[in-house]
Amino acid sequence: MSVSLASWLVIAMAVLLANLPFLNERLFGVIARSGPKPMWLRLLELALWYVLVGLCARLLEGRIGNVFEQSKEFYMLTVPLFITLAFPGFVLRYLSKRQR
Repeated sequence: MSVSLASWLVIAMAVLLANLPFLNERLFGVIARSGPKPMWLRLLELALWYVLVGLCARLLEGRIGNVFEQSKEFYMLTVPLFITLAFPGFVLRYLSKRQR
């Protein structure tokens, strides 16, 4: 797999998984729930998706070449980036007016 393809795969996966907690009422997109998900559960799900995307990115990086150690600055940048990627789903769930 090329570096470019792996990079685009991680970006696409991050966009999809960042919005998933806000676009459905199922836990992790699979487990059905009765009633709406509370906000704390959506944020917990968002954090777990962040970890999953990070693990997949690290796996792809290892298949391409050397895995670089990340310092706290890396996480200080990627956490807000992942939250920013979740903004469209948040807007659709909480800020857009629903037509009845």
